Amino acid sequence: MVVRIMGLDPGLATLGFGIIECQTGEAGGRSLFSVIDFGAIQTEAHQPLGDRLQTIYADLHTLLEQWQPDLVGVEKLFFYRMGNTIAVAQARGVLVLVLAQRHLPIFELTPAQIKQALTGYGNAKKYQVQEAVARELNLQAIPKPDDAADALAIALATWFDHDRVSDLI
Repeated sequence: MVVRIMGLDPGLATLGFGIIECQTGEAGGRSLFSVIDFGAIQTEAHQPLGDRLQTIYADLHTLLEQWQPDLVGVEKLFFYRMGNTIAVAQARGVLVLVLAQRHLPIFELTPAQIKQALTGYGNAKKYQVQEAVARELNLQAIPKPDDAADALAIALATWFDHDRVSDLI
């Protein structure tokens, strides 16, 4: 079975995305991963909020049309600063709307679940997660920007929860 998963790291200024293909190994062997694409949707701080959200809306539609994922992993919101939380929540709302319009299954993960899935430790440091992403995907370097590396981590963590994934596709 081959599954194409898009990981999304919500943000208003930078929304990270990563697309991987996962194939189960024969007779329960190790899964094989291929990186399809990764990067970030960027919006300018000087733009009105509505324009920034519209950019996210249009660019995400374009990515989904181009890559046709089977499901999408999205990080749940978790912030310490309330001001930033509201802006990211608005961007995340647009993201969820676009996914609903395309009838794509959404797999939500907390930051601790992502860290646990990739490093075996729910309080892992950011660089440990990024190193795990590069290792799992056989990359020569940690993907940049950080938001894209986070999105690839979300996609991988989504795949690692096989039972829930099989229920969604």
